[in-house]
Amino acid sequence: MTMQPKASHYINGRFVDDEQGQPLEVIYPATGEMIARLHAATPNIVELAVEAARAAQDQWARMRPADRGRILRRAADLLRERNDEIARIETMDTGKPMQETTVADPASAAEALEFFGGVVAGYHGEFIDFGGPFAYTRREPLGVCVGIGAWNYPIQGAAWKSAPALAMGNAMVFKPSENTPLTALALAEIYTEAGLPDGLFNVVQGFGQVGAALASHPVVAKVSLTGSVPTGKKVLSLAGSHMKHATMELGGKSPLVIFDDADLENAIGGAMLANFYSTGQICSNGTRVFVQNGIYDRFLDRLTERTKKIVIGDPLDPDTQMGPLINAAQHEKVTGYIDIGKAEGATLHHGGGVPHLQGFEGGFFVEPTIFTGVTDDMRIAREEIFGPVMSVLTFAEESEVIDRANDTEFGLSAGVFTRDLTRAHRVIAEIKAGSCWINHYNLAPAELPFGGFKQSGVGRENSLAALSHYSQLKSVYVETGDVESPY
Repeated sequence: MTMQPKASHYINGRFVDDEQGQPLEVIYPATGEMIARLHAATPNIVELAVEAARAAQDQWARMRPADRGRILRRAADLLRERNDEIARIETMDTGKPMQETTVADPASAAEALEFFGGVVAGYHGEFIDFGGPFAYTRREPLGVCVGIGAWNYPIQGAAWKSAPALAMGNAMVFKPSENTPLTALALAEIYTEAGLPDGLFNVVQGFGQVGAALASHPVVAKVSLTGSVPTGKKVLSLAGSHMKHATMELGGKSPLVIFDDADLENAIGGAMLANFYSTGQICSNGTRVFVQNGIYDRFLDRLTERTKKIVIGDPLDPDTQMGPLINAAQHEKVTGYIDIGKAEGATLHHGGGVPHLQGFEGGFFVEPTIFTGVTDDMRIAREEIFGPVMSVLTFAEESEVIDRANDTEFGLSAGVFTRDLTRAHRVIAEIKAGSCWINHYNLAPAELPFGGFKQSGVGRENSLAALSHYSQLKSVYVETGDVESPY
């Protein structure tokens, strides 16, 4: 089984390689087998990519926004045409089931390209009338931007970063996670086929040192990272030391609040999406599930029934609902947190084991896990696990749960389930988080800003807000009369 690409990197419209780079092995998480072998970028590769982007960006920025948008929309069409093919690559790269990747990965990338390709022509500056003299503002591109992707949604991340950057007239050098390097190369080929001029979207592979080299490069104007809080702090510090623009989409430990009057089945479905989708490897997951006392027993019984029916197995099987974790290190981390939860006194209500699947003995599987009897001070309720581990907590009053929901260093997401919409809006207004849901969880349409408060990040992905983050504002004052001067 192999998914070997034509070469490790994509620069200036073509595949390139440098075998002097550190070997980068791509592992299929379901079996532990190597499916591709790439090489990390050498300093020469980094320079080639940045120079290609710099050389191409100025002419691209001079194009009409509508013409830039047309290319992005063509690329969106190509992504949709090749959805199943790219979804299979994404499944092999991440271990996520085909049931997920066929609907959530290239599809969401296409939505981003289509959205930004459509709105950029109408994204203007302002006109200010001074009663004769006037002024206007211009939205201008930043130049060369760097995107650093995460391994949980590789092609989505590549599109969420590149689409607004390219729409605004920037060029991008994108570094995928070393765990999931493959689909960014597929996106690069599609951009070229759609008519994107060479050099505007370059893909370089590598580990942390490659990301650092890109983030500190003097030509680079902006860095956008999706990753952990510790990584984000390092990259933001590095970007800030060079006075670069930065967007950081980082981790979370988000609260999901379920009131007594919530629709039971919908609330359980939301909680499961917020903990078990993508094997729990989603930064916005609502892993602290606060259930009001009056509904707790019914909620837990039905949650357990539905969780027991989750099908774990071969990610390429369309009936599989949960695949493995990304790699051995993440598997060790997640099972370690399950041990911590038990040691802290939480009740392991369901799961917590490592399933043994015939033919997948080398895979990084773990059962969907539910802890009850969890208190706010336990590590499993305070630290990001990034696996299918749900902590169920109880509460009595609205004011109490708001205080407890906000008692965290994170602020990425939050959710509320209730039939009382006045209460829903009131509670969401009080929770300190950037991306929130009422009576649903984890939807992220391209039209809506996505990002967090506090330690969960800086800036926003998606929506018109992303266009502002990939542009700079120029003010122009125009005098229509004489200049009054005391000199």
